[in-house]
Amino acid sequence: MSLGFAAAAEAEQDRTVALRRAIHAEPELGLDCPRTTDKLKQALAGLPLTIRDSRSTSGFIARLDGGRPGRTVLLRGDMDALPIHEDTGLDFASGTPGQMHACGHDTHSAMLAGAARILCDRSQDIAGTILFMFQPGEEGFHGARHMIAEGLLDDPAPEAAFALHVFPNMPSGAIGCRTGAMLASADTLGARIRGRGGHAAMPHDAVDPVPIACEAVLALQAHVARRTSFTDPAVLSITRIAGGASHNVIPDEVELLGTLRTLSDKTRSATQAAFERIITKVAEAHGASAEVHIDEGYPPTLNDPRAVAMVEKLTTELYGEGAYIDVPAPSMGAEDFSYVLQRVPGAMAFLGVAPPDGDPLGQPPIHNSKMLVEESVLPRGVAMHCAFATRFLERGWD
Repeated sequence: MSLGFAAAAEAEQDRTVALRRAIHAEPELGLDCPRTTDKLKQALAGLPLTIRDSRSTSGFIARLDGGRPGRTVLLRGDMDALPIHEDTGLDFASGTPGQMHACGHDTHSAMLAGAARILCDRSQDIAGTILFMFQPGEEGFHGARHMIAEGLLDDPAPEAAFALHVFPNMPSGAIGCRTGAMLASADTLGARIRGRGGHAAMPHDAVDPVPIACEAVLALQAHVARRTSFTDPAVLSITRIAGGASHNVIPDEVELLGTLRTLSDKTRSATQAAFERIITKVAEAHGASAEVHIDEGYPPTLNDPRAVAMVEKLTTELYGEGAYIDVPAPSMGAEDFSYVLQRVPGAMAFLGVAPPDGDPLGQPPIHNSKMLVEESVLPRGVAMHCAFATRFLERGWD
């Protein structure tokens, strides 16, 4: 069945692009994206789908039951934008100042809607159930976790899951994937080091938290460099140090803020523990005290090897040798599709959307105000959604 999806996706291109541009022009942030949801539901209107709305977000699940019973597979597309002022000059650029689809979620949801239309047309030939997960709140708002907590993935529970993410620094139309860690976890680190303020000319009468904070930051970097394996890495960056208000006053306290990225739960836990230990013990060694807080973000995005093998095979079947790229290393960015992959084996793949006549590495990256998408490759994303779903329903992981 999969060989016909490339042509079907090309036939859907005008509608896919129109929907993508409509969503792009009206970006919305966070968990509540009502205008985007309305556009997507209008695109799906009249199709043989059962809609289940999220209670805590504007997301929804569209369920397609095939002509015969069988397995269940989930396809996901996110829909929220970023708080970035767009600087692309496109005719359909954001009409909302300070908001932009700079991560490609407009394309993700539009491609998924296109796949839904194609698969609905072939529903009688499908054995099983396809869940189309349209999800807001990916950009740090844990939208997938909210929808999972509401039970939207429970009845029926998917046995496989697939998602695509456009990537402007990959060759046009290439589809890339890798086994294991595809993206990192993302935690926010914070600490408050309390000393005793005093006159800057008489530091011996105070407990100065500033050099204590500096020493703690260096100790954290030494820990990552010397105690973390290069085969299971961590990135720990302190990005803000704040304290004091005057040149001649030693402050009572200093605040630290940073991020932690890892590719495994083991290194994540170990580095979180090291952060707390180093901050508190360095402060204690200097007669100060410290409070540490860690806000856990997304877990690592871990691709199942069976799903990656399927992505490679389907890409080659649809678009020939060379269309598939084995991604050599994980990205230290993060994705809340990771919550789905904690429950369901599957994969997230990248779709290259760089212009065909330019250097992909020279293009504005995701989360950049000038990011562009080569729309001619969107049918490949539509077709890959269709092919992954039907191949799994037909054969499972064989």
